[in-house]
Amino acid sequence: MKPIITPPPSSGIGQRLSHKWGFPPVERRTHRTHSMRHIARTGGLALGLALLGGLALLMLNPHGKASAMAAPPQTQTGSPALASYLVTSGAQASRRSFDGVVEAQRQTVLAAQVAGAIEQLNVKVGDRVEAGQVLLRIDARSAADAALASEAQAQAARANLQLATRDFERQQQLFQKHYISQAALDQAESQFKATQAQVHAQLAQLGGARTLSSLHVVRSPYSGVVAEVPVNLGDMALPGRPLLTLYDPRNLRVSASLPQQVVAAWKPGAAPQFSVMLPGREESVAAGVAPTRVQVLPTVDAGTHTVALRLDLPQAGPNTLSAAPGMFARVWLLEAPDSPGAIDASGALKPPSDARIMVPRSAVLRRTELTAAYVLSDSGRPELRQLRLGAVQGDRVEVLAGLSPGERIASQPAEAARQARP
Repeated sequence: MKPIITPPPSSGIGQRLSHKWGFPPVERRTHRTHSMRHIARTGGLALGLALLGGLALLMLNPHGKASAMAAPPQTQTGSPALASYLVTSGAQASRRSFDGVVEAQRQTVLAAQVAGAIEQLNVKVGDRVEAGQVLLRIDARSAADAALASEAQAQAARANLQLATRDFERQQQLFQKHYISQAALDQAESQFKATQAQVHAQLAQLGGARTLSSLHVVRSPYSGVVAEVPVNLGDMALPGRPLLTLYDPRNLRVSASLPQQVVAAWKPGAAPQFSVMLPGREESVAAGVAPTRVQVLPTVDAGTHTVALRLDLPQAGPNTLSAAPGMFARVWLLEAPDSPGAIDASGALKPPSDARIMVPRSAVLRRTELTAAYVLSDSGRPELRQLRLGAVQGDRVEVLAGLSPGERIASQPAEAARQARP
């Protein structure tokens, strides 16, 4: 017999509807109760079968080895474990970088030597000029007038010299015939020599006037590029005032300042290798430019205690075409690491080379000015940590600060960032 459940007093509306439509609500509740009991019994049976299956698999694989179809390991938070990289350190070649600046081996500041207004300006910044090309002209009217006056005085001196020469020749003929005395001949000879000296003086003055007039025309001393033009047409040129700056782009060098203890550690006759990294190139030692000549100045700056280093760049090449004076350059100092257990000249054991931490470049996260990596904690949760990077070697980059040997970093920063979200 089916159980009969008496509805509560508040179900008067339900009783009227049941009498109207002809089905008792008591029977519907009874069927629903039996369905819920059936589902509970079926779910319990399925759960028991699943537990028995897992126990059987564990007994068949007692060593706990995961099969190929096993689910990926999970962290304590329930997320799949991230692919990670173990941070290690090892002895590598010593690489240190120093800031430098690109300079021109030949750079000239052309200044005015005479006074006058600039009446012609033929070049602008960035123009390439040839040797002897006219760059600008200064008003030379007063100098030209002075040159003409000097030339007229020189012509007058030449005429006086011709007259003195003929007079001296006549005095010599009269002296030979004993018509004049020796004193008269000496006086004629003195007059001739004085006139000759005046001619030389006037010619020298004429040369100076012409030279002064030529200084009003500024020419390029060699082929190069105009770097700066601080004057405009119509400006007043004064002696010593810079007119323009010119440099030779074919002969460039990089100047850097090295600490004196770094230079003092170099062995005589065994200078280290250098590599210059120019702007626009990949930030790696291999992508640098090998200098053609390295010059270490013999003096030490008393204020900074640094030694000036000059590295000449090759004249042609794809890495040097974009270089210009004033650009930033990075100078890499490459020193081979000492072998472990090596003995120096004094018989003492050399200290081991500095250990370097290298990580894959794909594990480094770059966001505008932030350079970081996701470090896995003991629980496997990724934590973002800022890094300071160094030299790049292929697909690996040196970490100068931010990581320690033995830590693990996520190999996939995008997946680590997704799991690191709260």
